[in-house]
Amino acid sequence: MPDIVTTLPFLVLTAIAAYLAGSIPFGIVFARAFGLGDLRQIGSGNIGATNVLRTGNKPAALLTLIMDAGKGGFAVLIARAMFAEDAGQVAGFAAFLGHCFPIYLGFKGGKGVATWLGTLFALAWPVGLAAGATWLVTAALFRISSLAALVAAVLTPLWAWLLGFPTMVALLVALALLILVRHAENIRRILDGSESRIGRKG
Repeated sequence: MPDIVTTLPFLVLTAIAAYLAGSIPFGIVFARAFGLGDLRQIGSGNIGATNVLRTGNKPAALLTLIMDAGKGGFAVLIARAMFAEDAGQVAGFAAFLGHCFPIYLGFKGGKGVATWLGTLFALAWPVGLAAGATWLVTAALFRISSLAALVAAVLTPLWAWLLGFPTMVALLVALALLILVRHAENIRRILDGSESRIGRKG
């Protein structure tokens, strides 16, 4: 963990602001803006970019991906600029929680992978690159997007340690555990062989 140098009231305010920003359901916003309907009634019902892509609207999916990643990344960058590294990590964690458990949607949100990746790049871009590379290699080998996300999340604390960012490890372990929890159904389908594969329809 980083040294705690920001006062508690400012850390609390940072967490609240980042959580509220992270709770913005950009998938639903862009689905409605592009006339795609209620995203929660489409495909898997998830509010993330992958489900937006199932509508066939690539621009809406790309915008969702960028904004979901951005709300984690910008939360970190703004909090770090205003206060210090400890506030940046608090902001990243809170934004991630907001995406997964958004107050605006009755705490029923997404799985957090894009927000997680945006947070990583803002905290330490070498770690973000390592996580992205892990996702790409795993996806290329197994053709399962959710498995790639899970492997990347689990290995990223190790990459942070090896790349010289030990103060990030505790946060990354916590985020990895939450990603595992949010992917419980995917894990079940991976184990029984029914999880969808990249490039395969139906």
